[in-house]
Amino acid sequence: MKRKLLSVIACCVGIASFSQQLPHYTQYILNGYILNPALAGIENYTDVKISHRHQWVGIEGAPVTTYLTIHGPLKKSDYERETATGFHASGENPRGKAYWQEYTKADPHAGIGLTILNDRTGPLNRFAAYGTFAYHLGISPKTSISAGISAGLKNTSLNASKLSFDIPVDPAVAGSGYLNRISPDINAGLYLYSADYFVGLSAQNIIPTKLKFAEDTVKLVGGRLLPHLFLMAGYKYFLTDDITFLPSGLLKYISSTPVSFDINAKFQYQDFIWVGGSYRYQDSFSAMVGINISNALNIGYSYDITTSRLNTVSNGSHEIVVGFLLGNKFGDWCPRNLW
Repeated sequence: MKRKLLSVIACCVGIASFSQQLPHYTQYILNGYILNPALAGIENYTDVKISHRHQWVGIEGAPVTTYLTIHGPLKKSDYERETATGFHASGENPRGKAYWQEYTKADPHAGIGLTILNDRTGPLNRFAAYGTFAYHLGISPKTSISAGISAGLKNTSLNASKLSFDIPVDPAVAGSGYLNRISPDINAGLYLYSADYFVGLSAQNIIPTKLKFAEDTVKLVGGRLLPHLFLMAGYKYFLTDDITFLPSGLLKYISSTPVSFDINAKFQYQDFIWVGGSYRYQDSFSAMVGINISNALNIGYSYDITTSRLNTVSNGSHEIVVGFLLGNKFGDWCPRNLW
């Protein structure tokens, strides 16, 4: 019985150790802070994002990820007048080419943030909470750089009651409920940004978490949750004064596994509505759409079509991101630096 139990446990650890350890985000371009703490406080208001992702719909135990992020500057900049996008009158685009010619670097300032995340895959669950500090500094007339660090706790748990066995086992083991391990975690990042490009480098899960199973019960210790590195970059082209084309990419690296990457293309009309697509190497194609409903609310939705072997049993993946702009004093309908 013990050998049977340990073999099932080992399978769970294998899933956690060699496949998807941290969540995928199709719409990371809408909330780069979820991957890089250096973005905390990048805008002149408090940015709140709530997201829910259901991956590989149709597969029992497939990943389900929900998060809440909040970040903003410690001290807001004082403008002499309202910004161009505080008005949504018909006619000329308030953020056309002329607006970006007047773009200036960020004033030196600090930002803080909070992330609360829950990621569940089958019987395994990871709940994490982080606090963030970042600092932004202009390095040329139109270019800024920021550095940030997040520190917090994560609780990795296994719901033993969801384990199934081909042979009867001791009910005290099979129905032992949640078995938890709480451990510290640190994320860090750098972010370079300007009027028409950005480059970010970040590391998550810097402190590896060991998972182990021993004796007649499940004790988290033995495979490992490994550090993840992310490199993201993007550029903005004006196709017309009203329509911008925003190509971007994301490289992900985990030790002892092949590098994976996403390629994205996003088209925006007057920073008001956007449509786009994405390709994740050997995994999926995605479509996304979003709208800035007002100067306090925006929403984005994406749907992933699975291209891996899972496509025979998966109905794709759904992801929704809802954003709130709190303390948006000058009524910007869209972010200035996170376009």
